[in-house]
Amino acid sequence: MLRINSARLKHDLEELGSIGRTPQGGVSRPSFSDADMQARRWLMDRITAAGMEARVDAAGNIFGRWQTGSPVVLAGSHIDSVPNGGRFDGALGVLTGLECLRRIKEEGTRLRHPLELVAFTDEEGAFGGFFGSYAFTGVLKAEDIPKARDSTGLRIADAMGRHGLDAMRAPTARRDFGQIRAYVELHIEQGPVLEARRIPIGVVDAIVGIHRYGITFRGRADHAGPTPMRDRKDALLGASDLVLKGRDLAITAGSPASRITVGVVQLNPGVANIVPAEAYLTYEIREQSAELLRLLAEKSQGLAADIARAWGLEVSIETILQIDPVPLAEEVKAAIAAAAQEVGLPHLRLPAMAGHDAQVVGRVAPAGMIFVPSQDGRSHSPLEFTADEDVERGANVLLLTLLKLATE
Repeated sequence: MLRINSARLKHDLEELGSIGRTPQGGVSRPSFSDADMQARRWLMDRITAAGMEARVDAAGNIFGRWQTGSPVVLAGSHIDSVPNGGRFDGALGVLTGLECLRRIKEEGTRLRHPLELVAFTDEEGAFGGFFGSYAFTGVLKAEDIPKARDSTGLRIADAMGRHGLDAMRAPTARRDFGQIRAYVELHIEQGPVLEARRIPIGVVDAIVGIHRYGITFRGRADHAGPTPMRDRKDALLGASDLVLKGRDLAITAGSPASRITVGVVQLNPGVANIVPAEAYLTYEIREQSAELLRLLAEKSQGLAADIARAWGLEVSIETILQIDPVPLAEEVKAAIAAAAQEVGLPHLRLPAMAGHDAQVVGRVAPAGMIFVPSQDGRSHSPLEFTADEDVERGANVLLLTLLKLATE
């Protein structure tokens, strides 16, 4: 039975993990940063060294192809990272995909469908997220590109322009859906379930939807000393109330897969001796059921309005992100499960609680995801780690999955 070269894959992971290495042992490779561009060049060199065709499309997505024809079976993920993130998130999917294509090429296996490696641009969101997969699937609109900026205000058009890429051409990267046989993404779980249950392979059933809102409570700025507590219109009280009641809402009205998170709180004027006149917060809901996600969003907006009235405040709600849940293709899930069984590994069906490129591609073509355990469930952190044996197991399941999809 065909197997991956685990020593070569481990070496690739170490080399790529050294690009953008932080003092804490993490990785910082935001899209189109110097570290990201170095990683891109490194990946292109590895694809070429393997004797495969390497190319970059108009959105900056990197591809490596083995054999000609159509439709194609794709494997991959992304190589950009969050600031001071881990070295497995995204990179593992790209490098296991590369290793699988190399082994199939070395073996001389003839395929019914060609194989293609893909590293999508800006999955992690330096400029908003999923830029490459949105372009690949035709979701990206030219009118939205000038609005895409990073946290410093740098436009993606300028960031790409520095490296000879015209961001306004990115929508031309759209692939004809009929040319895609399937897409498979191997990824660390980024959670504790597989490790806790001692199961080496996760077969992802669905990827959660994400609704993210910017909510602003407006009250009145007053002097912190003379203004009695009962007379205040403190915007932070409204925001704090929503944080607590949002948590209760997820627990009482949601499912075990429901998540409500407030990750950003900003106060105006933000002075120690002034009652906050304005409190802005991000409010994110995640859920794998589209109906329940919609219900939680409606209840959350009603909750914000009720809280504002109770505290004598005004409230406004802006939609930042709205991604619906995506069930993954039964055919691809069956191929993954069969591959795990073939190599003698137990598997577990579970949802993906984070966003992935498979979520975007899965709207237009059959897609699937393979999870491998994350130590202590850690991710987006220098402490992110997946053991060598788990990497090898996942890569071998990916290898057999790709062979099944490409030969049947």
